[in-house]
Amino acid sequence: MNRIQYPIIPFCLGVFLVLRVSGMATAQQSGYERPPIDYLNAEVHDPVARLADRIKSGDTELQYDSDFGFLRSVLDELDIPVSSQALVFSKTSLQLTRISPRRPRALYFNDDVYVGYCQRGDVLEFASTDAKQGATFYTLEQTDKKQPKFVRDRGGCLSCHASNRTQNVPGYLVRSVFADAAGRPKLGSGTFTTDQTSQFRDRWGGWYVTGKHGTMRHMGNTICVDDEMTFDRETGANEMDLSDRFQTDAYLSPHSDIVALMVLEHQTQMHNAIASANYETRQALHQTYQMNALLERPEDFVSESAQRRIAASTQNVLRHLLMCDEFQLTDQVSGSTSFAVDFEARGPHDGKGRSLREFDLKTRLFKYPCSYLIYSDAFGGLPDEVRSKVLAGLVEILKNKNESDEYAHLTKAMRADILAILRETMPELREMTLAKK
Repeated sequence: MNRIQYPIIPFCLGVFLVLRVSGMATAQQSGYERPPIDYLNAEVHDPVARLADRIKSGDTELQYDSDFGFLRSVLDELDIPVSSQALVFSKTSLQLTRISPRRPRALYFNDDVYVGYCQRGDVLEFASTDAKQGATFYTLEQTDKKQPKFVRDRGGCLSCHASNRTQNVPGYLVRSVFADAAGRPKLGSGTFTTDQTSQFRDRWGGWYVTGKHGTMRHMGNTICVDDEMTFDRETGANEMDLSDRFQTDAYLSPHSDIVALMVLEHQTQMHNAIASANYETRQALHQTYQMNALLERPEDFVSESAQRRIAASTQNVLRHLLMCDEFQLTDQVSGSTSFAVDFEARGPHDGKGRSLREFDLKTRLFKYPCSYLIYSDAFGGLPDEVRSKVLAGLVEILKNKNESDEYAHLTKAMRADILAILRETMPELREMTLAKK
């Protein structure tokens, strides 16, 4: 790689993407570098920022060990399960020289935070979701210090993590690539940004995958063996043991659970949809209020243009929330770890023990296709102008008052079940549905 012409991106969820140094990144960022977003300067209160505050105040002390540095300690502090581990061997991120098929990079995540770990890496990498500002990126030096310091990224990540692949806001993405024996992506052969809508055969190129998936085939566990781009999906199918590929005991877990990977794909773009609606609403209102002053309109007047922007954001969140266009599984999927059990246990559950976290894994990802991120701080942090519209639209769909084709995948039984779960687990929605009776 020409290190003068191309920047390396500090944190990517399985993506190697480089942009020529030009006005491109500036053009992408300019909309949210200014008020009302002020992405690079605004104060944040995401989970990593809160952990940093606890360390600074002396309320918490991270523990260092010679094998994994601060990894175990930060996972405990951030409540991230080891069973979420996903392993990516395509060369990615700031520490790409540390990554290869023999030494993959490990990712761990919960609903709000993603942590990247490289063997013998200089830093741990973090992407953490702030309720107002969205994806926020950090590093933590992997040296034995009494009081390690999280360093917040000030824009370097955004040349990759702010594009149409992240819904044009600072965000997250999972990429599938054709990787060679050294882990270098063959970018000329194409790449895939993946979520729950992606074809199964296009997922996880450059990743390790453990678990069963029957007759379906994916790109994981496989490398391109020659210049002709020979790629055999069969050799990586239904793998449960990765020990012949790399030294698995050098990681917290020997697995890269397929169910965790599927959740990761859904969650990243759901986060982006929420952040996009947040930014778009704040920007639309900011601009219309500026125009109100110029045109001597009432201060709280909302223009038709702003209303259209908010309405479009509402629909985008609803489509992601209800998992529209989800790829239909043609065989059963099962993971190789306790991830599915760990994930479902987080709830919340209704009086019948049902939860939006329950898996289906026979024809789709979740039994009740409505994203659990509706409970997240990010969703709760949406401006009321868009959040109220998303909830109202959701109620209309679940009560069968909106039967448009894009929601045809939701049967009446599914809608009734989702609505019943939300009524018991989300007080605001219960109040809304009762008020509309």
